[in-house]
Formats: sequence, structure tokens, C-alpha cells
Amino acid sequence: MPQDDSTPQVKPVLSPLAEAAVDTERHVAAAGWDQAPRLFAIARNADLLQREPALAEQLGAADPAAYSTIEQEGVPQTSNIESLLRQLAWPPEVDGVALAIERIVVPPEAERDLPDKPEEASEALAAHPDRSDVRLLVAVLRDGESVCLLRQRANDSDDKVAIGNDIAPGLVHALQVTLED
Repeated sequence: MPQDDSTPQVKPVLSPLAEAAVDTERHVAAAGWDQAPRLFAIARNADLLQREPALAEQLGAADPAAYSTIEQEGVPQTSNIESLLRQLAWPPEVDGVALAIERIVVPPEAERDLPDKPEEASEALAAHPDRSDVRLLVAVLRDGESVCLLRQRANDSDDKVAIGNDIAPGLVHALQVTLED
């Protein structure tokens, strides 16, 4: 049944964290593929405005209860994101953290008989005919709330981004550890 302009559009109700994650994922997606990992601090808008009144014009009419993400410049290049995350700690003013990272996904059978050398194994996986490029955006708050977004290069569209809580449990845990005192 075709929709006309009078048919109301159904929009899913997302938590403030999920809304910030969706906005951040779209911001990252606008820069295209083949990006280095990107790291963001998450802060509640009301707290940001209290600490940084000069941001009032930039935040405009943003909901004070919503979250904003602030990209962290100068993140060191690394082939092992987990080792980088183990070195991070955030001040109390940061309510959460988000990470956007690209990965190659292959069917389980592609991981059999891989070369022992990591570089050769990576090359074999990258050349696999059934590989799929994905971008994850994982966002977590100090209170334990988390959300994961997954965009596939083959279906690179804002309306085809998967949203869930258990898409990348290892990254969720690694990011939550960076927020511990």
C-alpha cells in the first residue's frame, strides 16, 4: 500500500545515548570508507554548556538532557586497538566514550588454514572472495549503558545500519574499562 504525505512516519524511540551514537555514526559515514579508528568523548549537553559557555552557539537548541560527542584528535595509529584502549583513561567530566572502527568480516571457514604470520593471515583474509567490510560504532556510558551500530559497505545507507546492544561485546567491555576509576 503506497504511503502519501498524510501517513505519519514511525520513528523508533531511542535512548539519548543511542541518538548520539546514530548522529556520530552518520558523521563518520559522511567521510567515506577506509578510515582509521575514530574516538569520541561523550558528555551531556547541559554539563558541556555549564563548563564551556562558548559552545552555546554551536549546540544551538540541543536538548540539555541529550548527549554530544567530541572527537578526540591525535589518536595514535595502531594495528591493535585493544592495546590502545588499555592505555586510555577519561576524566570524570566525560560521561562516556564512543569508538568507530572498520573491520573485515569473513565466513568462519575462511579462518581455517590461515598462515601463521599475522601479516600474511591479514592479507589472506582481505583477499577472501566472501569478505565483507563493516564499520562498527560502539558507545558506552559510565553507568553501563551501551549501544553498537554496524554499517556494511555493501549496504552503505543510513537506513540499513543495524543497532543493538550485543553486536560487539568485546569492544563494549574494552571501552567500559577506560571509564573505570
